[in-house]
Amino acid sequence: MLHETWKDNTPIKKIEVIHTDAQKFTVADMLTVGKQYDVINETEEYYQIVDNSGLVGGYFKTYFKEV
Repeated sequence: MLHETWKDNTPIKKIEVIHTDAQKFTVADMLTVGKQYDVINETEEYYQIVDNSGLVGGYFKTYFKEV
């Protein structure tokens, strides 16, 4: 399964968090505004990144800008 090897994959690119104002879920615990993260996988709506927990999580692209 693809998601089992994501942590070992080479990052695709870097992104920076521009806000954590989520309408439905709390993301402020896992993302830090102004911090840059490595993108492990990308879909049309989401980035999969190694977040503050040290694990790979999926987040809407609206929280980020490309570096």
